[in-house]
Amino acid sequence: MSAATEKLITPDNCAFIFIDHQPQMAFGVTSIDRQLLKNNTVAMAKTAKLFNIPTVLTAVETESFSGYIWPELMDVLQQDPIERSSMNSWEDEAFVAAVKKTGRKKLVMAALWTEACLIFPTICALAEGYEVIMNTDASGGTSLEAHNAAIRRAEQHGAESITSLQVLLELQRDWSRKETYVGTTDIAREHFGAYGMGIDYAASMVHDYGQRAKYPHKVNK
Repeated sequence: MSAATEKLITPDNCAFIFIDHQPQMAFGVTSIDRQLLKNNTVAMAKTAKLFNIPTVLTAVETESFSGYIWPELMDVLQQDPIERSSMNSWEDEAFVAAVKKTGRKKLVMAALWTEACLIFPTICALAEGYEVIMNTDASGGTSLEAHNAAIRRAEQHGAESITSLQVLLELQRDWSRKETYVGTTDIAREHFGAYGMGIDYAASMVHDYGQRAKYPHKVNK
């Protein structure tokens, strides 16, 4: 790996942080369609699992306010969340200890809401020497203006922005990496709309894989 490619996220240099993907927090999101938000967040989790990337999962006031983390996300990550009372995860000792335990300095972070639970730990982590890459379409704010203002402010402090599809493709990056090829295309098929449909089209119409697998009575004629 060159100094240039080290600037990109790789399976060996980053950790994924999931903050407060809970029902009550999602109720307040208006900056992105909520089902799309969930789709992108689960895709991010599947990407972490595929590439064996360490993850930190945290929730705020689960039983008193926010509700339990989305079951679809828990099904993928299968780890206990760190319970907090603070809006700013970086003010929670257990959370910071979990981040440090990963040994990674690049943090790919997604949170609800952008204007509080994403921006606050982002600024704090940057101040402590971490690189923060905010997954903007696995995060959401109470308004589009609030979301965008928080992203701009974080970027002014040195954070970067990314999306769930870019996360997946940046980690795969080379289609000769066969050990993650099928997993990458499977995530794209399930979560990324037109791109996934294009993969299905190529498989079924160009390579004829789908026809042979699903319609053998037609292919064999």
